[in-house]
Amino acid sequence: MPKVTLDKEMFKALASDTRLDILRVLDGKKLGLKDISNATNLNKATLHEHLTKLHEAGLVRRKEREGHKWVYYKLSWKGASLLHPENTRIVIMFTSTFAILFFGIAGIFNYIQSFISIERGSDMIYINAPDEVNETLLTFGEKTFSTGQNPIFLYFAIVCLTLFSVLMVVSIWRYRKNKIPKL
Repeated sequence: MPKVTLDKEMFKALASDTRLDILRVLDGKKLGLKDISNATNLNKATLHEHLTKLHEAGLVRRKEREGHKWVYYKLSWKGASLLHPENTRIVIMFTSTFAILFFGIAGIFNYIQSFISIERGSDMIYINAPDEVNETLLTFGEKTFSTGQNPIFLYFAIVCLTLFSVLMVVSIWRYRKNKIPKL
């Protein structure tokens, strides 16, 4: 899990309660100076000084568009990670959930593939039912391969798809629970 390392500038920036309030106001939003000033009841000049320190510390990003006079502020990755360290865990959980889904689908594909025998040179595909034959012959040109119909792929796929379902429900629950600001 990526960790946020705090340096001297970040400690200085986080030492003020006012700057912490600014970070809380910017949580999940992109706001202009006037909006932040209204939310924190600070003078614009004072607020600009605090935002400059937060920007220098790497906790806030400035969004300036060419041709426009307004500047918008948004939390940087470091700022968002300080307020919500559990977001990284949720991303890792979603990633592993979809990796398990991929392995489950691959297991089903391998199990189904063990029932199919293909003859090269003809357009025919023979599908053997699991109860009829315990072994399938695969013929490619002059080579013939024998594959036993092993149900281990099916069991693996069932376990993976069940695990996928459980992890997906937990991931969505944690994502929704985390969406509500705690600060």
